Amino acid sequence: MADKHAPQERHTIAVIVDNEPGVLARVIGLFSGRGYNIESLTVAEVDREVGLSRINLVTIGTPMVIEQIKAQLERLVPVHSVRDLTENGPHVERELALIKVHAVGENRAETLRLAEIFRARVVDTTAVSFIFELTGPAEKLDTFIGLMRPLGLVELARTGAAAMSRGQEPF
Repeated sequence: MADKHAPQERHTIAVIVDNEPGVLARVIGLFSGRGYNIESLTVAEVDREVGLSRINLVTIGTPMVIEQIKAQLERLVPVHSVRDLTENGPHVERELALIKVHAVGENRAETLRLAEIFRARVVDTTAVSFIFELTGPAEKLDTFIGLMRPLGLVELARTGAAAMSRGQEPF
Protein backbone atom coordinates (compact mmCIF):
# COMPACT_ATOMS: atom_id res chain seq x y z
CA MET A 1 0.00 0.00 0.00
CA ALA A 2 1.40 3.42 -1.00
CA ASP A 3 2.27 5.82 1.78
CA LYS A 4 0.57 9.12 0.90
CA HIS A 5 2.74 10.87 3.48
CA ALA A 6 6.11 9.60 2.20
CA PRO A 7 8.48 12.45 1.36
CA GLN A 8 8.47 13.74 -2.20
CA GLU A 9 11.83 13.65 -3.96
CA ARG A 10 13.02 15.49 -7.07
CA HIS A 11 14.74 13.19 -9.58
CA THR A 12 16.46 13.86 -12.88
CA ILE A 13 16.12 10.89 -15.22
CA ALA A 14 17.96 10.46 -18.53
CA VAL A 15 16.43 8.15 -21.14
CA ILE A 16 18.04 7.04 -24.42
CA VAL A 17 15.40 6.30 -27.06
CA ASP A 18 15.10 5.64 -30.78
CA ASN A 19 14.86 8.92 -32.67
CA GLU A 20 11.57 8.25 -34.43
CA PRO A 21 8.09 9.79 -34.60
CA GLY A 22 5.80 9.10 -31.64
CA VAL A 23 8.47 8.15 -29.07
CA LEU A 24 8.12 11.35 -27.05
CA ALA A 25 4.33 11.00 -27.12
CA ARG A 26 4.64 7.49 -25.68
CA VAL A 27 6.91 8.67 -22.86
CA ILE A 28 4.62 11.59 -22.04
CA GLY A 29 1.60 9.29 -22.26
CA LEU A 30 3.16 7.05 -19.64
CA PHE A 31 3.30 10.01 -17.25
CA SER A 32 -0.11 11.48 -17.99
CA GLY A 33 -1.86 8.10 -17.95
CA ARG A 34 -0.68 7.43 -14.41
CA GLY A 35 -1.03 10.95 -13.04
CA TYR A 36 2.73 11.61 -12.74
CA ASN A 37 4.00 15.13 -13.28
CA ILE A 38 6.92 16.20 -15.44
CA GLU A 39 8.54 19.36 -14.06
CA SER A 40 11.06 19.71 -16.88
CA LEU A 41 11.59 17.98 -20.21
CA THR A 42 14.34 18.31 -22.83
CA VAL A 43 14.84 16.16 -25.91
CA ALA A 44 17.57 16.16 -28.55
CA GLU A 45 19.19 13.79 -30.99
CA VAL A 46 22.51 12.54 -29.62
CA ASP A 47 23.62 10.05 -32.28
CA ARG A 48 22.50 10.65 -35.84
CA GLU A 49 24.25 7.56 -37.26
CA VAL A 50 22.51 5.16 -34.88
CA GLY A 51 19.32 7.23 -34.64
CA LEU A 52 19.23 7.88 -30.89
CA SER A 53 17.81 10.75 -28.86
CA ARG A 54 18.24 11.64 -25.22
CA ILE A 55 15.32 12.69 -23.06
CA ASN A 56 16.17 14.44 -19.79
CA LEU A 57 13.19 14.76 -17.51
CA VAL A 58 12.72 16.02 -14.00
CA THR A 59 9.90 14.65 -11.90
CA ILE A 60 8.84 14.64 -8.27
CA GLY A 61 7.39 11.73 -6.37
CA THR A 62 7.76 9.38 -3.46
CA PRO A 63 10.61 6.86 -3.72
CA MET A 64 8.07 4.20 -4.70
CA VAL A 65 6.60 6.38 -7.48
CA ILE A 66 10.09 7.18 -8.82
CA GLU A 67 10.87 3.44 -8.97
CA GLN A 68 7.58 2.82 -10.80
CA ILE A 69 8.36 5.55 -13.32
CA LYS A 70 11.80 4.08 -14.07
CA ALA A 71 10.44 0.52 -14.38
CA GLN A 72 7.65 1.63 -16.72
CA LEU A 73 10.05 3.69 -18.84
CA GLU A 74 12.36 0.66 -19.20
CA ARG A 75 9.45 -1.41 -20.55
CA LEU A 76 8.68 0.98 -23.42
CA VAL A 77 9.82 -0.57 -26.71
CA PRO A 78 11.77 2.40 -28.15
CA VAL A 79 13.70 2.90 -24.88
CA HIS A 80 17.31 1.69 -24.86
CA SER A 81 18.28 2.75 -21.34
CA VAL A 82 17.00 4.63 -18.31
CA ARG A 83 19.31 6.26 -15.81
CA ASP A 84 18.32 8.06 -12.61
CA LEU A 85 21.05 10.70 -12.43
CA THR A 86 19.92 11.71 -8.94
CA GLU A 87 20.62 8.22 -7.57
CA ASN A 88 23.66 7.37 -9.69
CA GLY A 89 26.04 9.76 -8.00
CA PRO A 90 27.27 13.22 -8.89
CA HIS A 91 25.89 14.86 -12.00
CA VAL A 92 25.88 18.25 -13.65
CA GLU A 93 22.52 19.86 -14.33
CA ARG A 94 21.91 23.16 -16.08
CA GLU A 95 19.04 25.18 -17.52
CA LEU A 96 18.95 28.15 -19.83
CA ALA A 97 16.47 30.98 -19.40
CA LEU A 98 15.61 34.06 -21.40
CA ILE A 99 14.14 36.71 -19.12
CA LYS A 100 12.53 39.91 -20.42
CA VAL A 101 12.37 42.77 -17.92
CA HIS A 102 10.69 46.14 -18.37
CA ALA A 103 13.28 48.51 -16.92
CA VAL A 104 13.24 52.31 -16.87
CA GLY A 105 14.65 54.91 -14.51
CA GLU A 106 16.14 53.63 -11.27
CA ASN A 107 14.94 50.09 -11.97
CA ARG A 108 17.18 49.98 -15.04
CA ALA A 109 20.37 50.36 -13.00
CA GLU A 110 19.17 47.89 -10.32
CA THR A 111 18.22 45.34 -12.99
CA LEU A 112 21.69 45.55 -14.55
CA ARG A 113 23.37 45.33 -11.13
CA LEU A 114 21.52 42.13 -10.26
CA ALA A 115 22.19 40.69 -13.72
CA GLU A 116 25.91 41.26 -13.19
CA ILE A 117 25.84 39.51 -9.80
CA PHE A 118 24.12 36.47 -11.37
CA ARG A 119 26.31 36.60 -14.49
CA ALA A 120 23.27 37.02 -16.71
CA ARG A 121 24.12 38.21 -20.21
CA VAL A 122 22.21 41.03 -21.86
CA VAL A 123 21.19 39.61 -25.26
CA ASP A 124 18.79 42.40 -26.24
CA THR A 125 18.11 45.90 -25.02
CA THR A 126 15.71 48.69 -25.86
CA ALA A 127 15.08 52.03 -24.15
CA VAL A 128 12.51 50.33 -21.90
CA SER A 129 13.55 46.68 -21.58
CA PHE A 130 16.27 44.06 -21.38
CA ILE A 131 16.35 40.41 -22.35
CA PHE A 132 18.79 38.46 -20.22
CA GLU A 133 20.25 35.03 -20.89
CA LEU A 134 21.03 33.06 -17.74
CA THR A 135 22.45 29.56 -17.46
CA GLY A 136 22.84 27.47 -14.32
CA PRO A 137 21.12 25.20 -11.85
CA ALA A 138 17.34 25.61 -11.57
CA GLU A 139 17.70 27.17 -8.10
CA LYS A 140 19.91 29.96 -9.48
CA LEU A 141 17.39 30.73 -12.22
CA ASP A 142 14.50 30.65 -9.74
CA THR A 143 16.29 33.13 -7.47
CA PHE A 144 17.12 35.55 -10.30
CA ILE A 145 13.56 35.36 -11.66
CA GLY A 146 12.19 36.03 -8.16
CA LEU A 147 14.33 39.16 -7.91
CA MET A 148 13.25 40.35 -11.38
CA ARG A 149 9.50 40.03 -10.69
CA PRO A 150 9.15 43.22 -8.61
CA LEU A 151 11.50 45.08 -10.98
CA GLY A 152 9.29 44.44 -14.01
CA LEU A 153 9.52 40.86 -15.28
CA VAL A 154 7.51 40.73 -18.52
CA GLU A 155 8.18 37.35 -20.09
CA LEU A 156 10.11 34.17 -19.38
CA ALA A 157 11.28 31.17 -21.43
CA ARG A 158 13.17 28.21 -19.92
CA THR A 159 14.73 25.22 -21.62
CA GLY A 160 14.31 22.64 -18.90
CA ALA A 161 17.15 20.63 -17.40
CA ALA A 162 20.04 19.29 -19.42
CA ALA A 163 21.95 16.84 -17.23
CA MET A 164 24.85 14.42 -17.40
CA SER A 165 26.68 12.16 -14.97
CA ARG A 166 30.17 13.24 -13.95
CA GLY A 167 33.25 11.16 -14.69
CA GLN A 168 34.41 9.15 -17.66
CA GLU A 169 31.56 6.65 -17.82
CA PRO A 170 29.31 7.07 -20.88
CA PHE A 171 25.57 7.23 -20.42
